[in-house]
Amino acid sequence: MAAKQKITPAKVKKNAPYIVEHAANLLAEPEVFYSYRPAYIDDISLLTRSKKGLNAKAALDFLSLSGFTQDEFQETFKTTVKTIQNHVTRELTLDAALSEKLLKSFALFDKGVEIFGTANAFHQWLNTPAYGLGKQLPFDLMDTITGIQLITEELTRIEFGDLA
Repeated sequence: MAAKQKITPAKVKKNAPYIVEHAANLLAEPEVFYSYRPAYIDDISLLTRSKKGLNAKAALDFLSLSGFTQDEFQETFKTTVKTIQNHVTRELTLDAALSEKLLKSFALFDKGVEIFGTANAFHQWLNTPAYGLGKQLPFDLMDTITGIQLITEELTRIEFGDLA
């Protein structure tokens, strides 16, 4: 498995590349993770916040807090980390579709961490075939909103012990 990488936007100077560090401890900044919760706490909040567009830094926050590699992030969100970094530098917001997918992904990780205890354990589960998802890797479904919904439903089944 590829080494996990952490992007540290706070150390960035204008037009400088992001400093990439190996993440030894996923979710080292839980206050950042939970700061997005009000935006996805219910469907109306999620819709409203998505339409306004998230600050591009939210994508980098998700990347560092989720434990995704840059390749996993790019595969899931269909954009490059370099594009996101440029958006952050130019202080741009993300479009509604990417904002929605990010918020749903934050919500998914919130639930996954609640069930599995750590982001690392949840990330490992995402890369393990899931019986309730037709033995597919949950990670492979994260590139669509419907896939995220199916993963959320599977987590609910796991949470309540309904694995049949």
